[in-house]
Amino acid sequence: MRAIGIILAGGNSNRMKELSNKRAIAAMPIAGSYRSIDFSLSSMANSHIQKVAVLTQYNSRSLNEHLSSSKWWDFGRKQGGLFIFTPTITKENSLWYQGTADAMYQNIDFLRNSHEPYVVIASGDGVYKLDFNKVLEYHIAKRADITVVCTTCEDQKDVERFGVLRMNEDCRIEEFEEKPMVSPYNTISTGIYIIRRRQLIELLEKAAEEGRKDFVRDILIRYKNLKRIYGYKISSFWSNISTVESYYKTNMAFLTPEIRNYFFREEPFIKTRIDDLPPAKYNPGAQVRNSLVSSGCIINGTVENSILFKDVFVEKNCVIKNSVILNNVYLANNVHIENCIVESRDTISANSYYTGENGEIRIVVENHDRFHM
Repeated sequence: MRAIGIILAGGNSNRMKELSNKRAIAAMPIAGSYRSIDFSLSSMANSHIQKVAVLTQYNSRSLNEHLSSSKWWDFGRKQGGLFIFTPTITKENSLWYQGTADAMYQNIDFLRNSHEPYVVIASGDGVYKLDFNKVLEYHIAKRADITVVCTTCEDQKDVERFGVLRMNEDCRIEEFEEKPMVSPYNTISTGIYIIRRRQLIELLEKAAEEGRKDFVRDILIRYKNLKRIYGYKISSFWSNISTVESYYKTNMAFLTPEIRNYFFREEPFIKTRIDDLPPAKYNPGAQVRNSLVSSGCIINGTVENSILFKDVFVEKNCVIKNSVILNNVYLANNVHIENCIVESRDTISANSYYTGENGEIRIVVENHDRFHM
């Protein structure tokens, strides 16, 4: 493909509460065996983008470990590759990334030293499949300066989390407002953009000269009447996981056969780093209904409508309902978990009872870290 990829994976979200205390949002576990960033990486790999840069910053250790080998996404070729860029102290700069535009500007040599004419920019916290070749064809056909991939927000209360836009009949964006308090529109940006590489360099340099740091506010919105900015609307599954509620809902969506088949049984597939773990084991007395149970799990109790990530041990007389249990959790005897997210590497004490009430999802963090992974 005639494009390079940039994945913005350095941000933090206070709306993730304790879940983002020790990992980047892009490293959040999804659907039992995956990480959030796998969906952007796989879409780029499946679209034959050979050269991808991931810009990391906040709590990036587990994300960097996940990305330690490019072979899982098939970027390890003589041409291209997977590049991880963290903030670097230089003679000219000693600051962290100050925003999305600043993050790309600090790594502008990656853009200058590339030869592909286009750049695909994506965030690391979206769950989706997308053929970027089709978006690029659209971008070229429209003679667009920037193309914004957008979708319909089903819940009007959620629009405040996103950039909200309005297009004319030709799909040119006429209004774009970032995270409005209220909006009459429900077409939102997915945080995925296509732009010509030379133009991106020019816009980043100009933004840096003016002390502007954010790609959406200081480039997209600022230039919406000066540049030809178009929207490419998708109707396939797309979700952003930057809040506890959206993270929970996104994971639970994978209990639906249609969603599960779409991502994991219909080509192109989602790729991820593979751990060498044994298959899940169900001991006598275990009862499991409508759940995703990952490799390395051992089940003795009852699991219903839940997702168990890798290496979860469920003791006898445990009941887990409507919950997400992250990696490497030990649930002792007689534990009851309902409407919860249990943080990874935890030991939940015997006879504990945790439940989310009044529609709230409870995050369970006990101070008994398990140090083996």
